[in-house]
Amino acid sequence: MDEENEVKLLQRYRRDRRVLLDFILSGSLIKKVVMPPGAVSLDDVDLDQVSVDHVLSCAKKGGMLELSEAIRDYHDSTLFPSMNNAGSSDEFYLVTNPESSGSPPRRPPPSVPVVVPIPISSLSISEPHESEEVEEVPSLSKSQSLNSSHLKELTVDDIDDFEDDVLEEVESRRYSRRVLNDASDVVLGLPPFTTGITDDDLRETAFEILLAAAGASGGLIVPSKEKKKDKKSRLLKKLGRSKSEQVVMQSQNSHGLVGLLEAMRVQMEISEDMDIRTRQALLGAMVGKVGKRMDTLLIPLELLCCISRTEFSDKKTYIKWQKRQLNMLEEGLVNHPVVGFGESGRKANDLRVLLAKIEESESLPSATGELQRTECLRSLRDIAIPLAERPVRGDLTGEVCHWADGYHLNVRLYEKLLVSVFDVLDEGKLTEEVEEMLELFKSSWRVLGITETIHYTCYAWVLFRQFVITGEQGILQHAINQLKKIPLKEQRGPQERLHLKSLSCRVESEAGFQEVTFLQSFLLPIQKWADMQLTDYHLHFAEGSKMMENAVVVAMAVRRILLEEPELAMQTAPLTDIEQVEAYVSSSIKNSFARIIHDVDTLCDTMNEHPLTLLAEKTKKLFEKDTTMYLPILTQRHRNANAVSSSLIHKLYGIKLKPFLETVEHLTEDVVSVFPAADSLEKNLIAVITSTCEEGTAEAYLKKLNRYKIETISGTLVLRWVNSQLARILAWVERAIQQERWASVSTQQRHGSSIVEVYRIVEETIDQFFALKVPMRPGELGSLFRGIDNAFQVYTKHVLDSLADKEDIIPPVPTLTRYAKESGIKAFVKKELTDPRLPDVRKSSDINVLTTPTLCVQLNTLYYAISQLSKLEDSIWERWNQREHHDHPKKRTTEEILRNSIQKDTFDGSRKDINAAIDQICEFTGTKTIFWDLREPFMDGLYRPNVAQSRLETLIDPLDMVLNQLCDIIVEPLRDRVVTGLLQASLDGLLRVILDGGPSRTFTIADAKLLEEDLEVLKEFFISGGDGLPRGVVENQVARIRQVIKLLSYETRELIEDLKSASDIEVQGGRSKLGADAKTLIRILCHRSDSVASQFLKKQYRIPKSST
Repeated sequence: MDEENEVKLLQRYRRDRRVLLDFILSGSLIKKVVMPPGAVSLDDVDLDQVSVDHVLSCAKKGGMLELSEAIRDYHDSTLFPSMNNAGSSDEFYLVTNPESSGSPPRRPPPSVPVVVPIPISSLSISEPHESEEVEEVPSLSKSQSLNSSHLKELTVDDIDDFEDDVLEEVESRRYSRRVLNDASDVVLGLPPFTTGITDDDLRETAFEILLAAAGASGGLIVPSKEKKKDKKSRLLKKLGRSKSEQVVMQSQNSHGLVGLLEAMRVQMEISEDMDIRTRQALLGAMVGKVGKRMDTLLIPLELLCCISRTEFSDKKTYIKWQKRQLNMLEEGLVNHPVVGFGESGRKANDLRVLLAKIEESESLPSATGELQRTECLRSLRDIAIPLAERPVRGDLTGEVCHWADGYHLNVRLYEKLLVSVFDVLDEGKLTEEVEEMLELFKSSWRVLGITETIHYTCYAWVLFRQFVITGEQGILQHAINQLKKIPLKEQRGPQERLHLKSLSCRVESEAGFQEVTFLQSFLLPIQKWADMQLTDYHLHFAEGSKMMENAVVVAMAVRRILLEEPELAMQTAPLTDIEQVEAYVSSSIKNSFARIIHDVDTLCDTMNEHPLTLLAEKTKKLFEKDTTMYLPILTQRHRNANAVSSSLIHKLYGIKLKPFLETVEHLTEDVVSVFPAADSLEKNLIAVITSTCEEGTAEAYLKKLNRYKIETISGTLVLRWVNSQLARILAWVERAIQQERWASVSTQQRHGSSIVEVYRIVEETIDQFFALKVPMRPGELGSLFRGIDNAFQVYTKHVLDSLADKEDIIPPVPTLTRYAKESGIKAFVKKELTDPRLPDVRKSSDINVLTTPTLCVQLNTLYYAISQLSKLEDSIWERWNQREHHDHPKKRTTEEILRNSIQKDTFDGSRKDINAAIDQICEFTGTKTIFWDLREPFMDGLYRPNVAQSRLETLIDPLDMVLNQLCDIIVEPLRDRVVTGLLQASLDGLLRVILDGGPSRTFTIADAKLLEEDLEVLKEFFISGGDGLPRGVVENQVARIRQVIKLLSYETRELIEDLKSASDIEVQGGRSKLGADAKTLIRILCHRSDSVASQFLKKQYRIPKSST
């Protein structure tokens, strides 16, 4: 219920407040109500946001009410606690709850000095809502400012009596709405005035000249008293308005020259009293001068004669004003005359004496001083007028009064006129009347001797300096436009060229005094600023590129003009635009690099990275920022600016990197950290040069680079590392072979453990190789491949070394004998060599023959090695390609060729050796089975005493047991190769029995059929109904045995005849009719139980008979 009452009471209060305000504003209590922007009547105004205090204050004063001021006053007052002024002391209504605000501070508050400057206080009466004024006068409360009887006596008219410096202080405090920059480095190259003329003196004199120039066109009038009163408070109202509001409301704007001069007065901060005094004096000076223009008057002299002491509120202001006028006369007529004195040199000295006497008269008694002043002014006129009216540039006497057009006084006065084009409330913007003002300034050209070139140069300087102060980009753009308008030497007329050539002065610089021309005085400071910014553009244009783009335009525009100045032409050959851009890039890069080095030195203490790595990373970021933000601007004037920047950065980082490269010998953590960063930086720099320059230009820049050669140095270090790792791998191979027992790792993994260990150490080495982030070439990879290939070859050799000698397990061939029924003869076999070893001498205990399971595990191990080799190879190439794609997106042709050559030869040596080793072990396994394991039933027992009693069928079961054992252990891909080895060994054993079975074996013609049947049994055993070896493979192997068995079926006579013919045919390189060679036929005849064969062998070959 209480809350509802509060809401109703608040609504009623607001309604009554609006009614009261509407009554006050609609009645006659307020002289005039000025609507805020966008409002036509009071219905458009939210009266809830109008300050009642402000309205009542204006009503008490009877002045004009600006509702925009009252609205702003209302919002400003919300920043402070509400006050009730009804009591004897102010009562504040707190917004916060005092109970929840905590205890009060225990320490006493600091003392506040009571300072009440009257002028500031009087201003605060009119605008108590300004927060700045509250801070300036903290001891002055609102009730005191409104109720103080002393302060109430002050009115708006009293403002006219304030001294100019007070007004300036107020203006500076009120108008500075933005943070201004320091422009102390941007100073005109002009000498100071000997009389000590200040900028304020120049400003006030410039306004007086402007009034005279306006009076020459008949536009000079003196405002009436009523009009003056209407404008009294305009200055104060300007002080409180916001930036968005206009200088003067549209309804109050004066039109034409009168309004423009009024705006100029406000802009140039000239008081109304000074304005009126000057206007009245100029108009009074024209009395009696029929036909004379006002701008041909000697203005300071006329003002001294027409304005008396009584027109000033105090003597101090008058003395200051008079001193300014006297100084202007001295500077304009004596110190900086437009023409030399010649015979009038004595008059110049007399003029100085008179000026000193006029100044001295103020210190004399009133009557005496006034008399001296009057006499001196009369004498001064007699001397000054002839000096000022001396003709120049073809002038006629009386046309121009040369008192302010001497260089450099004239350009300083004109500068003060141009400065007034900026909004006093927002120094970064031009006033709305800028075009009209510039047109008005042209009327002063006659007095000041301004030409078009001088105007554009001065205006560009003023705009540029204002930009430096405010940082406003729009102002800089205006300055650039004016710089572009300055005509070059050939675009100027001959008279203007001569005039500009005569404008020079001596200024003091670091190198001493030197002569500078007009253009140099104004443009060299601009050039100096632009050069200073651009020689470290990374620092000054960190935020964006638009500002830098404008700075480049300024620098180049100024260079274009200054290069025509003779003084510069006499110096060393000036830089071209391209050379200047290179100088900017070089200087800025060096400055930025120096800062980076300083930052790296600081970071090294806190970060765990090598300084050169940090430096490379930060340099790379600097270069990326340079290429994306700054160089696109500079390439418009130097198309190879990217190459210049890249080359310099490459050189600067190379200087820091070189000592490190000279000391590295092995791969260390520092090398692994620094090399990739340095190599990446170099590749980026080279890529930019290649991509941004034409082919020939890019090659020229690249030739100048002192390459880091990271890949070469890194490659050497990597090769050292690879060689050490390969030696470690070989040591592990030796160790693994020594510890190998050739037992299967598991039932599923039927290979030895040594190969697993070898692969583990190889893969670890490969992982470590690719973990090296240093730059590598394909050559280092090839070295790694060759080392691994060699390791597997060494491993394979160790496996083969464990095999017994094949000759040790095969029994020696017995001595060749013939059928035993013939008488024995001396044993001699033509063309035959017999083994000297006897079968009964060799002992199996002396020969170390591996078991069949061991041989099978070795085969499985070698197969595992060759099968995993392809996976290892693919893995290495995949990781290398990923690395190369990351480091080199675009491969060089030479590297591709080198890589292809490496890939062709990869692991070929180990593949050949392993495959050969597998074939050798398979062959050895079959030979061992037949000639060692089955020696007794096969080699010794088969076909003894005859074929019929000992058939091959008795060997099938032992062979089947051996075959089952092989197939249980051997891996599936090697089964056929092992079984083929057993088949070959079986056929070799059978052939050995038939041809070299010894004297205990004889064969008849009838045995041929039995042997053919045994051969079929052996063949079908290995085919095994399609589950064994392929039939075609077995048939090919059996074919050679089948031919020998067929020879056994021939008659002895046929064999002898064929042997005789074979001996002659062999000499010619052929074979016999039966398709056999002589050696085979002799062996068949030796084992033929036939006396005819025995006699033939005895007679023809002297083969001994068998001892059995």
